[in-house]
Amino acid sequence: MEEYEVLKYPVSTEKCLKIMETENKIVFIVDRKARKQLIKKVIEETFKVKVNKVNTLIGREGKKAYIKLEK
Repeated sequence: MEEYEVLKYPVSTEKCLKIMETENKIVFIVDRKARKQLIKKVIEETFKVKVNKVNTLIGREGKKAYIKLEK
């Protein structure tokens, strides 16, 4: 899988904005076949940040990745 295919778009609902502020996490819809290690690598290279942890959830709108950033 190519790196540009992994991230589809960020999620910016009220719930996700609250998570951003309180828990220092960002939420993206990602490709369903993407693994956690690949998501972490792509986020670190694209945005030049350090990722602490990646959690994924498969739902109706696709696969969501909750990415916890280091402070």
